[in-house]
This record gives sequence, structure tokens and C-alpha cells, in this order.
Amino acid sequence: MELPHPYLPGAISLLDQLDKRLIVVLRDGRKLVGCLRSIDQFANLILDEVVERTFFDKYYSDIRQGFLLIRGENVVLAGEIDETVDTGLTKISVEEMNRMEEERNERQRKIEQRKTAISAKGKLKEADMDDAY
Repeated sequence: MELPHPYLPGAISLLDQLDKRLIVVLRDGRKLVGCLRSIDQFANLILDEVVERTFFDKYYSDIRQGFLLIRGENVVLAGEIDETVDTGLTKISVEEMNRMEEERNERQRKIEQRKTAISAKGKLKEADMDDAY
């Protein structure tokens, strides 16, 4: 009779993911995709062939980072990634991603200027999600 494979709770469970592609979400919101090479008792990760993946609507872009040591205290989530599955996202260049983000920021800036101008005239400001009780 064969004994079942024991589940090891916590960061040590990542030992099963050695030499596999992982996505790691950090406390600051960054998402890194790379190959897990090593892990220690503090959940510090060593990733190889790392790219920082950024998302915007239905698009994503990758910024090459290379080889990284990530402190365990900064890891929010780490899991295996299957890049063969179609996610419905389209890969674009970093320059295109930056252009799209700048356009969004410009639209937001214009909306804020309009709200400030309306408020300065003493009129009721437009209702938004921050006004909900």
C-alpha cells in the first residue's frame, strides 16, 4: 500500500514548484513571472528568467528583469502559471502600455479639473462613488 503524498502547509509547499514557472504578487502590487530556482525557511524566493507583468484593460506587457531574489515578507501570493491557457489578454509593447496609461491619466486629470471648476463656482459637484453613504 502506497502512502499518500503529505501536504506541507505554508511556504514550504513551494518546494513542489521548484523549476516551474510561477507568478508572484508582491505587497506593492507588482506581478512577477519567472522560474522558481530556490526557496528558504523565510520564504525568500530566487526566480530566474523573470519578467514584470503589467496589465491594462485586456492588454499586458512584460518588462524583463532577469534573475531576482525576493524577500519572503514581500510576497502576497505565489502560484504556478500555465502559459498555454488562453487568457483573452493581448500582449503589447511596454511603450504602447505606457502610452495607454498616460491617456487614461490625462482623462482622469481633466475630470478632476472639471470637478474643481464646478465646485469653485458654488454649484453642486457631480455625484461619484465617493459620495455614496
